[in-house]
Amino acid sequence: MNNNALHTLETQIREQVAAYCQSNNIPGFVAGVYHAGEQIVIAHGTANVATGAAMLEDTGFLFGSVTKVLTTTLVLQQVERGLLDLDAPVVKYLPEFVLTAPGAADKILVRHLISHTNGIDADLFFPDAKGRAALKTYVEGLASSCGTLFEPGEQLSYSNGGMIVAGRLLEVVTGLPFSDLLEREIYTPVAMSDSGTSAEQAILRSTAVGHFLNPETMAAEPTSMFMLPDTWGPAGGTPIGTITDLLAFGRTHLAGGVSPSGTRVLSTESTTLMQQVSHDMATPNVPPMGLGWVRYPFGDTTVLAMSGASPGGVSILCVVPEHDLVFTAYGNTSGAIMLHDQVLQRLLRDRLGVQIPTLVTESEPDVDLTPYVGTYRSDQLRIDVSIVDGQLEERMTYEPADESQRQIFTAFAGGMTSAPPQRYVPIRPGLFAPAGYPLETFDGYLRLLLVSYHDLRDGQARFRNGGGRLTRRA
Repeated sequence: MNNNALHTLETQIREQVAAYCQSNNIPGFVAGVYHAGEQIVIAHGTANVATGAAMLEDTGFLFGSVTKVLTTTLVLQQVERGLLDLDAPVVKYLPEFVLTAPGAADKILVRHLISHTNGIDADLFFPDAKGRAALKTYVEGLASSCGTLFEPGEQLSYSNGGMIVAGRLLEVVTGLPFSDLLEREIYTPVAMSDSGTSAEQAILRSTAVGHFLNPETMAAEPTSMFMLPDTWGPAGGTPIGTITDLLAFGRTHLAGGVSPSGTRVLSTESTTLMQQVSHDMATPNVPPMGLGWVRYPFGDTTVLAMSGASPGGVSILCVVPEHDLVFTAYGNTSGAIMLHDQVLQRLLRDRLGVQIPTLVTESEPDVDLTPYVGTYRSDQLRIDVSIVDGQLEERMTYEPADESQRQIFTAFAGGMTSAPPQRYVPIRPGLFAPAGYPLETFDGYLRLLLVSYHDLRDGQARFRNGGGRLTRRA
């Protein structure tokens, strides 16, 4: 890419971002692209509507679940140093790791934690604790609060709990709190000089806050909660940094584990291992999983990606090894994920010449819907599936375990505890699309909006997968 082409790309993305933010009430957006030795960062709009502070190129933001790739990198570092074995049981290092089902935790291997194949049913488990004992508190709470959804390695379900247990595992084998370990082993060698893990650090510099759209006025209003509790650090609750920092981290994974400053952060073998398929559900809505990375196929091109929700905001980090490209972005409403997807597809199509095939070509109207009807559950979540007017209708309800859980989840979700009913049309048996969406919507990152059902027994599906997360028939 020459400088002229890079300038053209920058102008196009600026225009695309400005138009989308204006029409969708997104206060602010910041994005960066690295490609073949050239790099751009663009910023648009407002970081915080309460203060009117501008979104700048070096404005910090919560990484959200992008952190999971950092946590996985930390795990692989300790494997290289001989402190962890991917195929050892977690309880070998963390004997206090217990789940409500007797013996269930004993079967979970270190590898299962970072490949989202552990089956820990803790997706919405939010113990409220601060400070250096937060992850210890989280793991102790699992014993009385959380069971399993499936046998380890049997299925794939996006796992916040697995990453948090991995974070506690790292603390035990290194003797360092997770935040200190992240600082020493990732931020410093990658030269992520504007990254931290606390609101106290963030307030000293330009930092964006999330926003939710007022359902009556559709105006963006600041979140009432800046970040999730410290218990969620390794899953994405606390790390904060800039676009330039995430570009440097992405480039480290492009370069076989060597940071842009020339420091080796991870071995080439470990970097490659993270990028290889560790589990594949063989359904379009759940891309194959590596270690830490989700592997999105765009035709013959694989995009390694992770997106990250924070209270009222959403980030993304994408690495395309075969084209030497990193794309990362943050928008301060949850609707910005649509813009992430559009910019990513523009980069693939216009910059890299990638042919993006149609993922869902047609729907199949004559599918028997009865195997999918019923109630599905996971931690504090209930999904009721029925047939209405020849379509599946889903009603999703959050059922908090206690008042503390309710307060945290409600703030994280902008006041919502249940979603409006959603209709789905069949694509084929076991695969459904939300009604009213054009099929090309699902060609990119938003394939996660499709819903699949798995493991039919006695004429009934045992599992529902939406957004990469499993719920089990009650």
